[in-house]
Amino acid sequence: METILLAQVMGSFYGLLAIVFGAFGAHALKKKLTPEQLHSFETGVKYQMYHAILLVVLSFNLGFDQPIDKYIVNCFVMGTLLFSFSIYGLCLSASKGKKLRFLGPITPVGGLILVIGWGLLLYSFIAPIL
Repeated sequence: METILLAQVMGSFYGLLAIVFGAFGAHALKKKLTPEQLHSFETGVKYQMYHAILLVVLSFNLGFDQPIDKYIVNCFVMGTLLFSFSIYGLCLSASKGKKLRFLGPITPVGGLILVIGWGLLLYSFIAPIL
């Protein structure tokens, strides 16, 4: 899939899911999750929405003429998937008493990939003036 289309499709898909998951968390999960689990779930939704918006904005603003543009988009797509969705899995599984512990290490890996994406984005802005 072309990088610009990937950014647009995944950005809008992540945004759609963030709204659905946010409403699901606020209504259906409010009685099933502990306050700490609900807070974690909401963190996953917030980060997902932030990066959904970012992907859509980048799809209209990056030139997509440099290889770094593809790396930036891929970092935000994969980082969001690993970070937010591992949080959802941890919260939902814990609420059922069967916490999927293997997801625990995935969350910081996703976060690290998001940090790399932001670092690459910063580099893409300052590289022309260096």
